[in-house]
Amino acid sequence: MTWTSSSKGYLSVNAYPRTLSCILLSVGGLALFLILGSCILVPNPIGSTVRGYFYGIDGSLKLDFSGSLGNTTIKFPREDNVDNKNVSPKSNSQVPTSSSGSSLEETGGNFPSDSTSPAPVPVPSSNSTHKDWFSDGNSSFNVTDNDQNGNSVSVGFTNNSSILDAGTNNTIPASFGSKPGDVPDFSHDSPLPSNSSRTDAGCDLYQGQWIFDSVGPLYTNNTCPVLTQMQNCQGNGRPDKDYENWRWKPEKCDLPRFDVRKFLDLMRGKTIAFIGDSVARNQMESLLCILWQVEVPKNRGNKKMQRYYFRSTSVTVVRIWSSWLVKQTSEPVDFAPEGVAKLHLDAPDDALMEHITGFDVIVLSSGHWFAKQSVYLLNNEIVGGQLWWPDKSRPMKINNIQAFGISVETILTALGTNPNYKGLTIVRSYSPDHYEGGAWNTGGSCTGKTKPLAAGEIVENGFTNVMHEKQVTGFNRAIKKVTNKSKLILMDITRVFEYRHDGHPGPYRNMDPNKLTKRGPDGKPPPQDCLHWCMPGPVDTWNELVLEIIRREYEDSTSFLS
Repeated sequence: MTWTSSSKGYLSVNAYPRTLSCILLSVGGLALFLILGSCILVPNPIGSTVRGYFYGIDGSLKLDFSGSLGNTTIKFPREDNVDNKNVSPKSNSQVPTSSSGSSLEETGGNFPSDSTSPAPVPVPSSNSTHKDWFSDGNSSFNVTDNDQNGNSVSVGFTNNSSILDAGTNNTIPASFGSKPGDVPDFSHDSPLPSNSSRTDAGCDLYQGQWIFDSVGPLYTNNTCPVLTQMQNCQGNGRPDKDYENWRWKPEKCDLPRFDVRKFLDLMRGKTIAFIGDSVARNQMESLLCILWQVEVPKNRGNKKMQRYYFRSTSVTVVRIWSSWLVKQTSEPVDFAPEGVAKLHLDAPDDALMEHITGFDVIVLSSGHWFAKQSVYLLNNEIVGGQLWWPDKSRPMKINNIQAFGISVETILTALGTNPNYKGLTIVRSYSPDHYEGGAWNTGGSCTGKTKPLAAGEIVENGFTNVMHEKQVTGFNRAIKKVTNKSKLILMDITRVFEYRHDGHPGPYRNMDPNKLTKRGPDGKPPPQDCLHWCMPGPVDTWNELVLEIIRREYEDSTSFLS
């Protein structure tokens, strides 16, 4: 058989009938099509390929599974062609890592009565830096509760100014999560965040137990003049005191009691800044109360920044209020009106960034304000909202949980890439609350808790778990972007403090002698704070951990704090 080319460029066949040549051409073309098609379909199944073309990244995710427990509804994404991931990272160790008073706080703002939080619909993002947050299969995790009218409301997504920024949620029994699709349990038995390492002969500061210490705290409510009254549990009439005496004991080492002189010597001439929400204030006041027992500092603060100066060693303790740690504006944007908080998730808070070069150690605290009403923007485009979404025809691209993760990545990336910042950033992980039986406004309570939970008694909190997971994810992503000489460390206290349901003020939030402290005849608990921590109390452990982290960094690096 010979092939010749016609003057018009078409193939012609000589010596065989045209019918046979057509058959041969058809068979050959079909074979070639099948070979090429197989090469394409093996790594890219046609279902997900077509869906990806029409719907973008993870467009196949559907909130079509829901399980219920009591009044709590948990919605999970179904992923037809996406590998399932665990909602919780289940981190198990200290993560030292790589180098490469305002009135606004106390009021917090009130939320509208309509607390409905629409289910987030993941869609592709035009922002290449953050679009992977949209495609996270578990980012559609949403916990809802029912209000008295039967309307679905986001659990813990409302606020009462008397509880400051205490967003909260219903809890989920530890056994819930044993089946596919259930809320994953938070555990310290799974892999650490990607930057983790261990020091002190493998000692993990976050594996251990709470032990009773009869010596008691380093200060009392009567020896600390800067203690916020709402955390002054003894001064507000709490009858028990044992919650002050429990200390955290890591399994393979000791966590020393806070040594004031050692801290002041290590930080000589330096500044430590607590930046974030009212839980950051809680920790800063704990440190001041401890240091105050040895030296009374000079108050050099102003409305923008609290500053306490210890003259003997020129150590300064600073606190800056930043509720979300990212840029916040109130001007109208697109269909979001003036007055609603606009969070630019891809930009750090300017109010804190202008000061960071003067700080040697920064302790960050955030998360609970993402339960408050706000609008989320990326590239100046509205991509989501919390307790606010008037245009139901527009799908939300992210929810408040995803927004929290993005904010963590944003602020830590800003710190890790600022050429003039060389300090140590300690990210205190998400602080758990202990509202049992409901949210703060739906019968949640921590009244009567007088000792830590024992092993196996923790009631898993799905919202706490997923917020912790998003925080660790944002932390790990930021670590990869560090370009300056600063260091980032995750102080992973979330699981450790899930045992301390006894450490909150509960109903002992003020000095009113007539306040309600017990359940009423109808069984309803009194108003209470199960988010912040009594002082003295468990929160003092956070500063023992901060001192230990600083000590380890000082001993491991000759350049640190030099």
